[in-house]
Amino acid sequence: MSAIRAVRAADVTLRVAAGGAPLAEREVVVAQREHAFLFGCTGFDFVDLANGAGSEQDERLAELWFGLFNAVTLPFYWGRFEPERGRPDTARLLTTARWFAERGCVVKGHPLAWHTVTADWLMDLPNDEIARVQVERITREMTDFAGVIDMWDVINEVVIMPIFEQYDNGITRICREMGRIPMVRMVFDAAREANPRATLLLNDFDMSAAYECLIEGVLEAGITIDVLGLQSHMHQGYWGEEKTLATIDRFARYGLPIHFTETTLLSGHLMPPEIVDLNDYQIPDWPSTPDGEARQADEVVRHYLTLLSHPSVTAMTYWGMTDGGWLGAPGGFVRSDATPKPSYEALRTLIKGDWWLPPTTLRTDAEGRVRFNGFLGTYEVSAAGNNATFTIDTPGEATAEATLTN
Repeated sequence: MSAIRAVRAADVTLRVAAGGAPLAEREVVVAQREHAFLFGCTGFDFVDLANGAGSEQDERLAELWFGLFNAVTLPFYWGRFEPERGRPDTARLLTTARWFAERGCVVKGHPLAWHTVTADWLMDLPNDEIARVQVERITREMTDFAGVIDMWDVINEVVIMPIFEQYDNGITRICREMGRIPMVRMVFDAAREANPRATLLLNDFDMSAAYECLIEGVLEAGITIDVLGLQSHMHQGYWGEEKTLATIDRFARYGLPIHFTETTLLSGHLMPPEIVDLNDYQIPDWPSTPDGEARQADEVVRHYLTLLSHPSVTAMTYWGMTDGGWLGAPGGFVRSDATPKPSYEALRTLIKGDWWLPPTTLRTDAEGRVRFNGFLGTYEVSAAGNNATFTIDTPGEATAEATLTN
């Protein structure tokens, strides 16, 4: 825990003022309002609720969701977002994105280019036309959602993209023809031009040297990547601290922030180790079990502790809060009946407990200063009905100033 505080927290000296003078020798209340670290999860389950068509269970799940997370990933799989050419699902997704943003979440779109769940109608087009409409698609989405979604997984799983053989699709066709790096250049150039303020990710599940080679080729080609996305679906067992830290170190050497973009840890039986493609394991029933839930809670805590101990990691997105989402697996923090598992409570103890400053009464000195240790993020200071917000964004020794207003 001390290693985490060294990179995630600060010893803060806060100077409080009111009416143009230091607020001297007064009691003030300091409280954390948000983490700087992005604790994320998918928000796929809340599209109906955000659009006014949710159930009571959806509302309960949303309450649990917002009890943990400050960042959300929303689905932009082309084949579902625009199954019929020219009729994208923009209105519903924009309403959903605004719903999350209004509740203080950083919103990310996933993905803009991917060979899986892509639009079937691309198959009717020649390759040059597929490339053109892929660029147009990126421009449209990033323009339509700018200011609400300013973070995107621009392209997903490029390592396997040109050699993907499960089924024919338009994106694999053009990637096979033009090559991985030109493909990355095409989509990143389009994304950068459409929204220069956006944070753009390269995302992959392949943690082998092949991903490192791709990254090196992309960077050597002069393509600017803002964040490296690493997937960590652990359906076949927890990676463990040593492997996780070694993986982070391998990708941290590029000097870019790292997001763990897709993580799952199971609370039921593990997928057999001989399965190569996780999508190939399809069974009718995959229950959560008491022993599995205890194991999951332990592994979730260990995984988050490991990620936050490494300064290169700035975000962690869990892939589905409820069971049965991806591949029918019991990977959620919440059971199918909307009751939280031990993993939910364990993670909440970290995010809103050990790593959180609750409302704390402090007394200013003669110069209006108070001192406290807190995790990086946004805070509020208040006294006698007046308040002010301030941000701590640098670990170690930090100073801040706040002027109280009504």
